[in-house]
Amino acid sequence: MEPEWSTRIRWTDLPEHVRVGIEQILGSPVVESMGQQGGFSPGTADRVRTAAGLRAFVKAVNPALNEASPAIHRKEAAITAALPCTLPAASLIGKFDDGDWIALVLSDVEGNHPHIPWRTNELTLVLDALLGLARMPIPQGLEHLPELSQELSDEFGGWARIRADLPESCDPWILGNLDCLEHLAELGLSDLGGDSLVHTDVRADNVLITRDNGAILVDWPWACVGSGWFDALTVLVNVRVFDPIFDVESVLQSHPVFATADASSVDGLLSGLGAYFIDIARRPAPLGLPTVRVFQQQQGDAAMGWLRQRISAHSQTSSIDNPFNEDNEDNEDNEGE
Repeated sequence: MEPEWSTRIRWTDLPEHVRVGIEQILGSPVVESMGQQGGFSPGTADRVRTAAGLRAFVKAVNPALNEASPAIHRKEAAITAALPCTLPAASLIGKFDDGDWIALVLSDVEGNHPHIPWRTNELTLVLDALLGLARMPIPQGLEHLPELSQELSDEFGGWARIRADLPESCDPWILGNLDCLEHLAELGLSDLGGDSLVHTDVRADNVLITRDNGAILVDWPWACVGSGWFDALTVLVNVRVFDPIFDVESVLQSHPVFATADASSVDGLLSGLGAYFIDIARRPAPLGLPTVRVFQQQQGDAAMGWLRQRISAHSQTSSIDNPFNEDNEDNEDNEGE
């Protein structure tokens, strides 16, 4: 199942003064550009080469394409500028900002996005990179980043909004277990604390696998401080989006990035992520991002399909009464989708 990305403008679509400003940052005219697929922004995402042979990655947008995107680019510029070279991230060469157009000029990473469906070796590379990120001190200049629990407090409250305004189409198992799911999400929110730098948006299109078997994380506007294994769990949800039968449980049990993740915390985070994605997926698509809601629904379905499997497994191995309703036969065939 390949994601359906938003249509992007290209380097040649940028106004001339924007291109000139970017070329001044690069120190030489751009003679070649190659648009990149992936992501949901309608702005540019181009690998460029200058007459002097310098290669870079350029992303640019203005409010006419999407009202929220310029502010997101400005946040990303500020955060990326403070990332040390020891982090698995592209470096910021410079930015162009005329108050309307904002363009980020980043180092070009020689690599490709992970294969879809995910492959085990590439997943391991990404989790290894996230383990290194979790163990690093917060970079100087980024101590002001928001706490992950604060940033996701509203998102993890999605079950209450779903209860107040039931979606036209919703998994009956979810509707029959809203009380338990809401309680789990509250517990999950309390488990987001920590002192690690968290990317918060790691998925296949925000990762590049390099030729020397490394993993580089791109697009950093949502960086926070919090749990060192949150990013890794969201990667496993992304894995299930494209391969619902991938054995993510064995990865969860074996990779050291999850060493401090207990079962109840994992369940809580999955419930919170499901609350966020399923709630937001029913909203109208933002300007310039016509496909993002479909992908958010897919991520919500993946999180909840995995959580339901875990709840069922808990009930079979524990003598404690299971508060979840597993008697809804109408939805048995949807498990894991």
